[in-house]
Amino acid sequence: MVTAVSSGIKITVDTKYEHDYSSPANEQYFFIYNITIENTNDFPVKLLRREWFIIDSNGDKREVEGEGVVGEQPVIPPGSKYTYSSGCDFMTDFGSMSGSYLMKRLDAGLVFKAHIPRFYMLAPWRLN
Repeated sequence: MVTAVSSGIKITVDTKYEHDYSSPANEQYFFIYNITIENTNDFPVKLLRREWFIIDSNGDKREVEGEGVVGEQPVIPPGSKYTYSSGCDFMTDFGSMSGSYLMKRLDAGLVFKAHIPRFYMLAPWRLN
């Protein structure tokens, strides 16, 4: 599990290898990541966009961006949390992701980035 705080937004990430959706013989490895976004500020925020930088152990890089997360643009009141799950596929059994969320202060209309810490996805056999 990885946790970081940026601009008053605490982001915690946990990952899991998905055997049922992976096929190592075909170089397909699928991972689920669960993210909790906690607003430690004293004002409400809205998550507008996300930007991801995805790198596998071959050095292949992808960039993904878009509105919200999992089809939502959640509003997170002060002291509250928002949790969601998503997934990522790789052609290797090891990879990483990092990025940022574009957030909006609902009290002042200001926009800022909350940085998502780099986290790693690793097939269980790589741990031995």
